[in-house]
Amino acid sequence: MNVDNLSMQIILHAGNAKGILHKTLEEGRAGNFSSTEDMLKEASEELLKAHKVQTSFIQEEAQEKLGVLPVILVHAQDHLMTVMSEQTLITEMIHLYKRQHELEQKVEQWLKPTDD
Repeated sequence: MNVDNLSMQIILHAGNAKGILHKTLEEGRAGNFSSTEDMLKEASEELLKAHKVQTSFIQEEAQEKLGVLPVILVHAQDHLMTVMSEQTLITEMIHLYKRQHELEQKVEQWLKPTDD
């Protein structure tokens, strides 16, 4: 097992997810919700790929095959866990943006002058 290569795979997939999540947040802030669900799903798929690599490390460590953990692996796991936390927060923020957008549309409808 090439620990450095697999660590970089974790960083790559977590980084991809982070980029997608931040783009999703921008879209939600702008009120463009048509693709946010798909983008959140895409980010989840990237995180799943990273998590599967991480799981293989955990299994190796449990079998005492890995030995001392390299710094790059510790960094990769830290990066993954940070992005997973961001995913939770950004998903909640998208829901809040959607609700805010819906409420703003209702207010605009109420404030429109009627043609009586």
